[in-house]
Amino acid sequence: MSNILLLANLNCDRVLQLDRQLATGGRHYYADNGRRLGGGGANTGLGLIYAGHKVALVSQVGNDKTADWLLAEASIQGLDCSLLQRNDLDTPELLLIMTPDGERTIIRPQRPVFILGTAPDFSQWQALYINSSAVGCEQWAQTALKSSLVVAQLAKDSRPRPCHILISSKSDMRNHNINNNSNSNSNSNAQDHASIWQYGQQISGKQLRYFVITDGEHGAVAYSQSQAITVSAVDASVVDTTGAGDAFASGLIHGLLAQQDIADAMTTGSQWAAIAVATASSIPGVELQQYLINK
Repeated sequence: MSNILLLANLNCDRVLQLDRQLATGGRHYYADNGRRLGGGGANTGLGLIYAGHKVALVSQVGNDKTADWLLAEASIQGLDCSLLQRNDLDTPELLLIMTPDGERTIIRPQRPVFILGTAPDFSQWQALYINSSAVGCEQWAQTALKSSLVVAQLAKDSRPRPCHILISSKSDMRNHNINNNSNSNSNSNAQDHASIWQYGQQISGKQLRYFVITDGEHGAVAYSQSQAITVSAVDASVVDTTGAGDAFASGLIHGLLAQQDIADAMTTGSQWAAIAVATASSIPGVELQQYLINK
Protein backbone atom coordinates (compact mmCIF):
# COMPACT_ATOMS: atom_id res chain seq x y z
CA MET A 1 0.00 0.00 0.00
CA SER A 2 0.97 3.68 0.02
CA ASN A 3 2.67 6.17 2.32
CA ILE A 4 0.33 9.12 2.88
CA LEU A 5 1.10 12.40 4.63
CA LEU A 6 -1.78 14.39 6.12
CA LEU A 7 -1.73 18.09 6.95
CA ALA A 8 -4.85 18.21 9.10
CA ASN A 9 -6.15 18.86 12.60
CA LEU A 10 -6.27 16.54 15.57
CA ASN A 11 -9.17 17.41 17.88
CA CYS A 12 -10.63 16.42 21.20
CA ASP A 13 -14.36 16.39 20.46
CA ARG A 14 -16.83 16.93 23.32
CA VAL A 15 -20.25 15.62 22.24
CA LEU A 16 -23.39 17.29 23.59
CA GLN A 17 -26.57 15.50 22.49
CA LEU A 18 -29.62 17.77 22.35
CA ASP A 19 -33.17 16.59 23.03
CA ARG A 20 -34.56 18.41 19.97
CA GLN A 21 -33.55 20.53 16.99
CA LEU A 22 -31.66 23.74 17.57
CA ALA A 23 -33.88 26.84 17.68
CA THR A 24 -32.69 30.43 17.90
CA GLY A 25 -33.56 31.78 21.33
CA GLY A 26 -34.74 28.38 22.53
CA ARG A 27 -33.85 26.39 25.64
CA HIS A 28 -32.37 22.95 25.20
CA TYR A 29 -31.57 19.97 27.39
CA TYR A 30 -28.47 18.01 26.55
CA ALA A 31 -26.64 14.84 27.50
CA ASP A 32 -22.86 15.03 27.77
CA ASN A 33 -21.65 12.03 25.78
CA GLY A 34 -18.03 12.60 26.73
CA ARG A 35 -14.97 13.26 24.68
CA ARG A 36 -13.71 11.41 21.64
CA LEU A 37 -10.89 11.55 19.12
CA GLY A 38 -11.70 13.73 16.12
CA GLY A 39 -10.48 16.29 13.63
CA GLY A 40 -9.73 15.89 9.94
CA GLY A 41 -6.41 14.19 10.69
CA ALA A 42 -7.99 11.36 12.63
CA ASN A 43 -11.24 11.18 10.66
CA THR A 44 -9.42 10.94 7.31
CA GLY A 45 -6.32 9.10 8.45
CA LEU A 46 -7.89 6.15 10.23
CA GLY A 47 -9.93 5.05 7.22
CA LEU A 48 -6.73 4.99 5.18
CA ILE A 49 -4.99 3.00 7.91
CA TYR A 50 -7.85 0.47 7.95
CA ALA A 51 -7.35 0.13 4.18
CA GLY A 52 -3.70 -0.82 4.73
CA HIS A 53 -1.89 2.46 4.11
CA LYS A 54 0.84 3.99 6.26
CA VAL A 55 -0.35 7.41 7.41
CA ALA A 56 1.63 10.17 9.12
CA LEU A 57 0.02 13.31 10.52
CA VAL A 58 1.43 16.83 10.58
CA SER A 59 -0.47 18.99 13.04
CA GLN A 60 -0.14 21.05 16.21
CA VAL A 61 -1.39 20.27 19.72
CA GLY A 62 -0.78 21.72 23.15
CA ASN A 63 1.43 20.49 25.94
CA ASP A 64 -1.18 19.44 28.49
CA LYS A 65 -3.04 16.32 29.59
CA THR A 66 -5.67 16.67 26.88
CA ALA A 67 -2.94 16.76 24.22
CA ASP A 68 -1.28 13.73 25.84
CA TRP A 69 -4.60 11.90 25.61
CA LEU A 70 -5.01 12.87 21.95
CA LEU A 71 -1.55 11.63 21.01
CA ALA A 72 -2.05 8.38 22.90
CA GLU A 73 -5.43 7.70 21.28
CA ALA A 74 -4.20 8.55 17.78
CA SER A 75 -1.06 6.45 18.16
CA ILE A 76 -3.00 3.45 19.47
CA GLN A 77 -5.20 3.68 16.37
CA GLY A 78 -2.11 3.48 14.15
CA LEU A 79 -1.49 7.11 13.17
CA ASP A 80 2.18 8.09 12.98
CA CYS A 81 2.30 11.20 15.20
CA SER A 82 6.07 11.66 15.17
CA LEU A 83 5.77 14.81 13.01
CA LEU A 84 3.32 16.62 15.30
CA GLN A 85 4.40 19.90 16.84
CA ARG A 86 3.52 20.90 20.41
CA ASN A 87 2.99 24.42 21.69
CA ASP A 88 2.77 25.70 25.26
CA LEU A 89 -0.98 26.33 25.18
CA ASP A 90 -3.80 24.29 26.67
CA THR A 91 -5.63 22.10 24.17
CA PRO A 92 -9.30 23.15 24.06
CA GLU A 93 -12.16 20.75 23.50
CA LEU A 94 -14.16 21.20 20.33
CA LEU A 95 -17.90 21.16 21.06
CA LEU A 96 -20.09 19.01 18.82
CA ILE A 97 -23.74 19.94 19.32
CA MET A 98 -25.72 16.96 18.06
CA THR A 99 -29.43 17.05 17.18
CA PRO A 100 -31.74 13.99 17.04
CA ASP A 101 -31.48 13.77 13.24
CA GLY A 102 -27.69 13.22 13.45
CA GLU A 103 -26.71 16.71 12.25
CA ARG A 104 -24.03 18.56 14.17
CA THR A 105 -23.04 22.12 14.91
CA ILE A 106 -19.36 22.75 15.69
CA ILE A 107 -18.23 25.33 18.24
CA ARG A 108 -14.52 25.90 18.74
CA PRO A 109 -12.09 28.66 19.66
CA GLN A 110 -9.71 30.21 17.16
CA ARG A 111 -6.67 28.00 16.61
CA PRO A 112 -3.17 29.35 17.34
CA VAL A 113 -1.02 30.05 14.31
CA PHE A 114 0.74 26.90 13.10
CA ILE A 115 3.87 27.50 11.02
CA LEU A 116 5.23 24.60 9.01
CA GLY A 117 8.94 24.00 8.74
CA THR A 118 10.90 22.99 5.66
CA ALA A 119 8.99 20.65 3.35
CA PRO A 120 10.03 16.98 3.65
CA ASP A 121 11.36 14.80 0.86
CA PHE A 122 8.11 13.87 -0.85
CA SER A 123 9.68 11.12 -2.93
CA GLN A 124 8.86 8.76 -0.03
CA TRP A 125 5.19 9.80 0.04
CA GLN A 126 2.70 8.65 -2.58
CA ALA A 127 0.10 11.21 -1.51
CA LEU A 128 -0.24 14.47 0.40
CA TYR A 129 -3.63 15.52 1.77
CA ILE A 130 -4.16 19.11 2.96
CA ASN A 131 -6.99 20.12 5.26
CA SER A 132 -5.26 22.75 7.38
CA SER A 133 -4.77 26.50 7.67
CA ALA A 134 -1.11 26.11 8.67
CA VAL A 135 1.28 28.72 7.31
CA GLY A 136 3.40 27.08 4.62
CA CYS A 137 0.80 24.68 3.16
CA GLU A 138 1.17 26.27 -0.27
CA GLN A 139 4.95 25.72 -0.31
CA TRP A 140 4.62 22.11 0.84
CA ALA A 141 2.01 21.44 -1.83
CA GLN A 142 4.10 22.99 -4.60
CA THR A 143 7.03 20.78 -3.59
CA ALA A 144 4.87 17.65 -3.38
CA LEU A 145 3.28 18.12 -6.82
CA LYS A 146 6.49 16.95 -8.46
CA SER A 147 6.35 13.43 -7.01
CA SER A 148 3.10 12.83 -5.12
CA LEU A 149 -0.64 12.87 -5.63
CA VAL A 150 -1.81 16.07 -3.90
CA VAL A 151 -5.41 16.26 -2.69
CA ALA A 152 -6.66 19.35 -0.83
CA GLN A 153 -9.79 20.71 0.77
CA LEU A 154 -10.83 24.15 -0.41
CA ALA A 155 -10.10 26.61 2.41
CA LYS A 156 -12.80 28.81 3.91
CA ASP A 157 -11.20 31.74 2.09
CA SER A 158 -9.63 32.00 -1.36
CA ARG A 159 -6.06 31.17 -0.37
CA PRO A 160 -4.09 29.09 -2.91
CA ARG A 161 -4.33 25.31 -2.66
CA PRO A 162 -1.94 23.86 -5.26
CA CYS A 163 -3.15 20.30 -5.91
CA HIS A 164 -4.27 17.71 -8.45
CA ILE A 165 -7.65 17.12 -6.78
CA LEU A 166 -9.55 19.90 -5.00
CA ILE A 167 -12.49 19.01 -2.74
CA SER A 168 -15.29 21.13 -1.32
CA SER A 169 -18.96 20.79 -0.42
CA LYS A 170 -21.93 22.53 -1.96
CA SER A 171 -22.67 24.29 1.32
CA ASP A 172 -19.08 25.56 1.64
CA MET A 173 -19.11 26.78 -1.95
CA ARG A 174 -21.72 29.36 -1.00
CA ASN A 175 -19.01 31.11 1.02
CA HIS A 176 -17.10 31.57 -2.24
CA ASN A 177 -20.07 32.96 -4.19
CA ILE A 178 -19.83 30.15 -6.74
CA ASN A 179 -23.03 28.52 -7.97
CA ASN A 180 -23.25 24.79 -8.66
CA ASN A 181 -26.98 24.26 -9.07
CA SER A 182 -27.50 21.01 -10.96
CA ASN A 183 -31.23 21.77 -11.24
CA SER A 184 -30.65 24.72 -13.57
CA ASN A 185 -31.27 24.59 -17.31
CA SER A 186 -28.58 23.46 -19.72
CA ASN A 187 -27.28 26.97 -20.47
CA SER A 188 -27.02 27.77 -16.76
CA ASN A 189 -25.30 24.44 -16.12
CA ALA A 190 -22.70 25.24 -18.77
CA GLN A 191 -22.08 28.64 -17.20
CA ASP A 192 -21.87 27.10 -13.72
CA HIS A 193 -19.43 24.47 -14.98
CA ALA A 194 -17.19 27.10 -16.54
CA SER A 195 -17.20 29.31 -13.44
CA ILE A 196 -16.55 26.39 -11.09
CA TRP A 197 -13.65 25.11 -13.17
CA GLN A 198 -12.18 28.58 -13.57
CA TYR A 199 -12.37 29.13 -9.81
CA GLY A 200 -10.79 25.73 -9.14
CA GLN A 201 -7.84 26.53 -11.37
CA GLN A 202 -7.54 29.96 -9.75
CA ILE A 203 -7.15 28.23 -6.38
CA SER A 204 -5.18 25.14 -7.39
CA GLY A 205 -3.28 25.98 -10.58
CA LYS A 206 -3.14 24.56 -14.08
CA GLN A 207 -2.19 21.08 -12.85
CA LEU A 208 -5.69 20.67 -11.34
CA ARG A 209 -7.30 17.50 -12.70
CA TYR A 210 -10.68 17.58 -10.93
CA PHE A 211 -12.65 19.86 -8.62
CA VAL A 212 -14.90 17.57 -6.59
CA ILE A 213 -17.97 19.06 -4.90
CA THR A 214 -20.00 16.92 -2.51
CA ASP A 215 -23.67 17.47 -1.72
CA GLY A 216 -24.61 15.05 1.06
CA GLU A 217 -27.48 12.74 0.13
CA HIS A 218 -27.43 14.14 -3.42
CA GLY A 219 -24.01 12.68 -4.22
CA ALA A 220 -20.97 14.42 -5.66
CA VAL A 221 -19.78 16.00 -8.91
CA ALA A 222 -16.22 16.04 -10.28
CA TYR A 223 -15.59 18.98 -12.60
CA SER A 224 -12.80 18.99 -15.16
CA GLN A 225 -12.27 21.39 -18.01
CA SER A 226 -14.28 19.25 -20.41
CA GLN A 227 -16.90 17.44 -18.32
CA ALA A 228 -18.81 17.06 -15.08
CA ILE A 229 -18.98 13.53 -13.66
CA THR A 230 -21.76 12.80 -11.17
CA VAL A 231 -21.99 9.92 -8.70
CA SER A 232 -24.92 9.16 -6.43
CA ALA A 233 -24.75 9.03 -2.68
CA VAL A 234 -25.00 5.63 -1.01
CA ASP A 235 -28.12 5.15 1.10
CA ALA A 236 -27.46 5.24 4.83
CA SER A 237 -29.31 5.41 8.14
CA VAL A 238 -27.92 8.65 9.55
CA VAL A 239 -26.77 8.49 13.17
CA ASP A 240 -23.99 11.10 13.23
CA THR A 241 -22.86 13.22 10.28
CA THR A 242 -19.56 14.17 11.93
CA GLY A 243 -16.62 13.23 9.73
CA ALA A 244 -18.69 12.38 6.64
CA GLY A 245 -16.66 14.72 4.41
CA ASP A 246 -13.42 13.40 5.86
CA ALA A 247 -14.51 9.81 5.19
CA PHE A 248 -15.39 10.74 1.61
CA ALA A 249 -11.95 12.28 1.15
CA SER A 250 -10.17 9.22 2.54
CA GLY A 251 -12.14 6.86 0.31
CA LEU A 252 -11.44 9.08 -2.70
CA ILE A 253 -7.70 9.10 -1.94
CA HIS A 254 -7.68 5.33 -1.48
CA GLY A 255 -9.46 4.86 -4.79
CA LEU A 256 -7.13 7.15 -6.70
CA LEU A 257 -4.04 5.43 -5.25
CA ALA A 258 -5.56 2.11 -6.35
CA GLN A 259 -5.66 3.54 -9.90
CA GLN A 260 -9.44 3.89 -9.98
CA ASP A 261 -10.81 6.51 -12.35
CA ILE A 262 -12.41 9.55 -10.76
CA ALA A 263 -15.97 8.18 -10.91
CA ASP A 264 -15.03 4.92 -9.20
CA ALA A 265 -12.88 6.77 -6.64
CA MET A 266 -15.81 9.06 -5.79
CA THR A 267 -18.03 6.00 -5.45
CA THR A 268 -15.53 4.56 -3.00
CA GLY A 269 -15.61 7.85 -1.10
CA SER A 270 -19.41 7.77 -1.05
CA GLN A 271 -19.40 4.23 0.34
CA TRP A 272 -17.00 5.19 3.13
CA ALA A 273 -19.04 8.32 3.91
CA ALA A 274 -22.27 6.31 4.13
CA ILE A 275 -20.64 4.00 6.67
CA ALA A 276 -19.34 7.01 8.60
CA VAL A 277 -22.73 8.71 9.00
CA ALA A 278 -24.25 5.43 10.22
CA THR A 279 -21.64 5.26 13.00
CA ALA A 280 -21.91 7.10 16.33
CA SER A 281 -18.37 8.49 16.30
CA SER A 282 -16.22 11.19 14.73
CA ILE A 283 -13.58 8.76 13.49
CA PRO A 284 -14.40 5.76 11.29
CA GLY A 285 -15.53 2.88 13.48
CA VAL A 286 -15.36 -0.90 13.36
CA GLU A 287 -18.07 -0.82 10.69
CA LEU A 288 -15.61 0.54 8.12
CA GLN A 289 -12.96 -1.92 9.24
CA GLN A 290 -15.41 -4.80 8.79
CA TYR A 291 -16.50 -3.48 5.39
CA LEU A 292 -12.89 -3.37 4.17
CA ILE A 293 -12.17 -6.86 5.54
CA ASN A 294 -15.19 -8.32 3.74
CA LYS A 295 -14.63 -6.41 0.49
